[in-house]
Amino acid sequence: MMSTKSMVNVAYDLMLKKRKPVTFLKLWEDVATMMGFNKQQEEDNIAQFYSDISLDERFVSVGDNKWDLRSRHTYNEVVVDTDELIIEENEEEIEFEEEEVVKETIIDDYN
Repeated sequence: MMSTKSMVNVAYDLMLKKRKPVTFLKLWEDVATMMGFNKQQEEDNIAQFYSDISLDERFVSVGDNKWDLRSRHTYNEVVVDTDELIIEENEEEIEFEEEEVVKETIIDDYN
């Protein structure tokens, strides 16, 4: 049966019925079936579907390649603490700067 809804809206309807996280591949298989896609259409649309659910605020990745509806999760469960990412980036910059100082010192020693 061919659906007239968008892929992401079909996924949303399916997730309302599932009531628990589901792997991306399982969700995609169910969406493709509901959309009435043939194998070529499945291959042509899978990347677009992944982009769509990644950008749609109704969905959230909950780890292990599983997706769920954001409304079922608390803010702290679904938000990544970016402070940790910034700290790691700064540590790499500091390490790089230290390497440059060592290289300059070595060059100075030879002059």
